[in-house]
Amino acid sequence: MWIRKNERDNKKGVDSPMPTQLVSNEEFIPRRQTPQQKQVEHLIGEMADEKSKKLGMERRAFMASTMGLATCFAASNKVWGKNFEVDEAETMEEAAYHEKWPKGEYFVMDVQSHFTNGFPIGLRGQIGKMEFFQNMGFNLKEDKEAYSFHNFVKEMFFDSDTDMIVISGVPGKEQQRDKQGKVLEGAARTPGINILPSWLMAQSRDQINSMANSTRAISQGNLAPNHYWDKANNKMDKAATLEQMERELNVYKIASWKWYCHTDPGQSGGGFQCDDDNAQWFIEESKKRGLKTFSVHKGYSYQSRILGHLANPKDIEKAALRNPDVTWVIYHSALQHGSNEPDWEAANKYDPTTGDFAWHNVLMDIKKRNPGMTNVYPEIGSFFGPLAISNPTMAMHGMGKNIKLYGADHVIWGTDCLWWGSPQWVIDAFKRFQISDEMCSKFGYAKITKEDKQKIFGLNAAKIYGIDLKKKRNPLPPDALDRLKTAYVDRGTQRENGAYGWVRADD
Repeated sequence: MWIRKNERDNKKGVDSPMPTQLVSNEEFIPRRQTPQQKQVEHLIGEMADEKSKKLGMERRAFMASTMGLATCFAASNKVWGKNFEVDEAETMEEAAYHEKWPKGEYFVMDVQSHFTNGFPIGLRGQIGKMEFFQNMGFNLKEDKEAYSFHNFVKEMFFDSDTDMIVISGVPGKEQQRDKQGKVLEGAARTPGINILPSWLMAQSRDQINSMANSTRAISQGNLAPNHYWDKANNKMDKAATLEQMERELNVYKIASWKWYCHTDPGQSGGGFQCDDDNAQWFIEESKKRGLKTFSVHKGYSYQSRILGHLANPKDIEKAALRNPDVTWVIYHSALQHGSNEPDWEAANKYDPTTGDFAWHNVLMDIKKRNPGMTNVYPEIGSFFGPLAISNPTMAMHGMGKNIKLYGADHVIWGTDCLWWGSPQWVIDAFKRFQISDEMCSKFGYAKITKEDKQKIFGLNAAKIYGIDLKKKRNPLPPDALDRLKTAYVDRGTQRENGAYGWVRADD
């Protein structure tokens, strides 16, 4: 039986701003806590009780503070070794945190953020009848508020240091016309169940930017080569595809495409690859219209039991070489099996002597074969964070290889939140994260500098999406979201430490 992580924690009296086990974003099956994760969770509770009592604070208030988050990283270091930079003073004095990690030190642009269209990501009821979700084998209860747009704005902007977001697509297509041939608009384009359609991403982006009176959000488009299919002739419906392409570009004003090669919204009978003929036709048509950024989900292969092999990033090599003017952002850095699966290290063929693991190694090998390739960017949503929780050594390998081979100017920040709740713990984790001297010496990795982190946190994504950093970082007057954030904090509201993904109820 599954239960939401925040519900499980409430029942067990666990309150931690950093996840103490892997949660499922429903792209994978949650696994039991490891002994090390249980030890970290125990230490967090023990240390938090001691420190909050010394400070005369309620435990919940302590854990919602910067001191509580610093305590989590200190507990992790006790179990895993010193992977996070944290001073003891930070666990007892908020001033010590603010002195060491001043606000505004990094421009943070999250290129992988999600909410849902009125229901949780488990997609129960009618949605559970869809083939894609049947393949996932889930049978879960509903809770739509945790994944709502309202909570999305709170978690992403009020409860984290995130400056800008890309509202990231998930598989799905829009119905273009009614039975009389009339063009449909808005919600009428997705009369059934659709997780996060393009029209809603665009509408929500505009709401955020209107509140802020500045650009704080951009959005992606969901269209892919197999979304509109001529079943009678078993080929792409190019006319319908172009109609939707024009709509997404001109009406929704999307900033990039989001592709899932291993899904089949158009019921074509299969997925697609970025280097096949249909994909190339789509790419050429998109380039003609000026959009040359493609964000591709790679890894987490068993999101589809049937088509999961198409999440292998091997097709990126030919696609990137064939289209040097196209930017390819590879989500999840192509991690094949998350640390939630049974025997995940063995399933990933993790080799501690080399630091290689599937399918991250495929993505790395592409760059080794093509050192002059500059249009491929590994993204680290649901990659850095989960690895940092489950096996910090693998996190060092993953980040070390991304930077060593692709360069710090080609690694892209993303979190996959809301699935993880507020992204603040991941932001803090990366601020503090470092590759050990031993790992650098043994594997040829470099220490991650502050300049590297600035690039990864947001400068790289800003360059891809053409963001005017000066304008966005120094709005005059301060934009509405910043003012709302101040009011939110002044009211004494505390950040929720809940993670909204799924874990086992008996863990």
